[in-house]
Amino acid sequence: MQQKQVNAVVITQAHEVSCQPHKVVWEADQVLVKVERGGICGSDIHYFLHGRAGMSVLKAPMVLGHELIGRVEQAPAESGLHAGQLVAINPSQPCRRCTFCLEGQPNLCRAMRFMGSAQFFPHVNGGFAEYVAVPPEQCVPYDPQADARVMAFAEPLAVCIHAIRQAGDLVGKKVLVTGAGPIGCLVIAAALAAGAAHITATDLSERCRALALEMGAHAVADPRDEALTAEWTENGGVFDASFEASGAPAAIAALVAYTRPGGTLIQLGMGAPEINYPVGSLLVKELALKGSFRFNGEFETAVRWLESARINPLPLLSAEMPMQEAAEALVLAADKGRAAKVQLTF
Repeated sequence: MQQKQVNAVVITQAHEVSCQPHKVVWEADQVLVKVERGGICGSDIHYFLHGRAGMSVLKAPMVLGHELIGRVEQAPAESGLHAGQLVAINPSQPCRRCTFCLEGQPNLCRAMRFMGSAQFFPHVNGGFAEYVAVPPEQCVPYDPQADARVMAFAEPLAVCIHAIRQAGDLVGKKVLVTGAGPIGCLVIAAALAAGAAHITATDLSERCRALALEMGAHAVADPRDEALTAEWTENGGVFDASFEASGAPAAIAALVAYTRPGGTLIQLGMGAPEINYPVGSLLVKELALKGSFRFNGEFETAVRWLESARINPLPLLSAEMPMQEAAEALVLAADKGRAAKVQLTF
């Protein structure tokens, strides 16, 4: 066992984040990665604002962060990795033994230990640190010519590619995406790459709607425009597939009316635990409603798509800030009127 004293971005409770000493410990079969860049995710923001992310409540100090890229510092000889190699880090740590893992659905693993998560206690530290230690299978090498700012989008893009796959074949389809934050915008780009013929995006924010257009949406709308949204309900709905990325109860319920009979609804946004939902309409229109949670093999797919410039996420990058300014970066990232994605540099 080896260990190294490093600096890390640690949250102790809501609104209390600082850069402080942290001990990284690793075994001979693990890879030590010098972290170079990390994106601030919605869950990081929730921990910062509320001391919790969904049902995961912060009970002790924890290192934040799970959208990570870095450079291999040290790796086991048999891992196929070598010092100096650039890697994107898959933050998923499934048990690899349960039924879900063995059936190729590790994202459903009940014992999943996800980096930067307070779901379990002790919490699973994240990777907003100068160094992080992970098993070799969590490291996906990428072309050193690729832009680091782009490659740091691998984890959120993986989430969106998984959602696209949940929806099935999108070639020639008419698609709706509600919520044009980073995830909604990456869904737009992924749906376009998957062959969608026309994509409409909605968001309350004019800035977010402009980003949606930049990411490939053919049309955008303010969901409060009742005259326009009424047209989407004609003949039982006009969209073949609808992706809900806002988590807003009104948006979740409205998709049932906007999606054509026999269409598909994909829920990505973590919304209120209880909503008034039009189950009757869902039933009589025979809509397929699917949740989409994290990702499986899509992480490597995301790395390859970014590496080959199949998708350009840079319109979403609002700011880059050093790890020492993590608290200020979280404040900025939480302000949807000013920022989409904020990245920390290490």
